[in-house]
Amino acid sequence: MSKGKLFLIPVELGVGALHPIPQYVIEHIHNLRFFIAERAKTARHFIKSTKPPYPISDLTVMELNKRVDAAEKKSFLQPLLDGKDVGLVSEAGCPGVADPGTEIVKMAHDAGIEVCPLVGPSSILLALMGSGMNGQSFAFQGYLSPKKPQLANDLKRMEQQAARHRQTQIFIETPYRNSAFVETALKTLSPNTRFCIACDLTIDTQYIVTKTIANWRKTEIPDLHKRLAVFLILG
Repeated sequence: MSKGKLFLIPVELGVGALHPIPQYVIEHIHNLRFFIAERAKTARHFIKSTKPPYPISDLTVMELNKRVDAAEKKSFLQPLLDGKDVGLVSEAGCPGVADPGTEIVKMAHDAGIEVCPLVGPSSILLALMGSGMNGQSFAFQGYLSPKKPQLANDLKRMEQQAARHRQTQIFIETPYRNSAFVETALKTLSPNTRFCIACDLTIDTQYIVTKTIANWRKTEIPDLHKRLAVFLILG
């Protein structure tokens, strides 16, 4: 029996922002009955928004969360081994990028299962595109420390790396800590360092602005509380 394919399906970056999802991705979704997701409820809501030609109750959604042990993760591959195609979705954006789905992709490769990444919105790439910073050399650093002293050290280290290599540094923060993070960044980074705030990408409240730290200190910072944001610096 031939094995199924693992489709990596990008999802919307905000509620109601289905427009960046290409039609061919939606067609793939409508051909699938098995999915792997961080939260089944979120995945079902997204799939329902694409208006599938089947009842949502027909779907099998396997939840990939912190409570899932190694044996259960391995069982997620069983439909693929049985010849069924499976879709892997993230909570937002592209699966496998700043996303726990990476582990499933690795397991699929190890099992000789074909992996098929599909085109769709990536907040990290969109933020880089819109920042005006170096798109030839960049590094995604993920989450920084939530503790202010270590956060300041992380920012200084990245600023030095950005200046030394002319390399854009990209990172994210837990939405409820955005404001505290920006406050620390404005106090820590050098006046000439360029700093970009990119949030709510692809939805009506989208905000992408790049300024030097000196100019940000003269600017009223927008309310970023609980908004999905990506931050970039270039020294």
